[in-house]
Amino acid sequence: MGLKNIIVYFLTGGLFTVLIVALEERGSRLWSGLATLAPVFTVVAYLFIGSSRGGHAVSQHAKLVLAGTLVSWVPYMAVVIVLATKLGAGKATALGLAAFAALAVGYLWLVGHFKWFQ
Repeated sequence: MGLKNIIVYFLTGGLFTVLIVALEERGSRLWSGLATLAPVFTVVAYLFIGSSRGGHAVSQHAKLVLAGTLVSWVPYMAVVIVLATKLGAGKATALGLAAFAALAVGYLWLVGHFKWFQ
């Protein structure tokens, strides 16, 4: 991975983060939500993975991410939804991230152990 690619990844992520926050602060819920839901990171990653390792690698990675989303992202969001009004955004997000991390690490361990999505 070259420095040029790292810079592109960094700028893409930063640009979308700034865009999402700016739109939300302006009250543009529709546009901030759309920007948040856009698969920016996977689009950029898959373009680079595809150019270096081919379509099969992208397909396998997409399967890994789809299953991982169900295993770790959905519970993360559920924790935030349930706890945000009770504990506040910061604590709910922290607990959601803790759940996400535990589930993601366990999931990735299983993926590696059983050699899924190779």
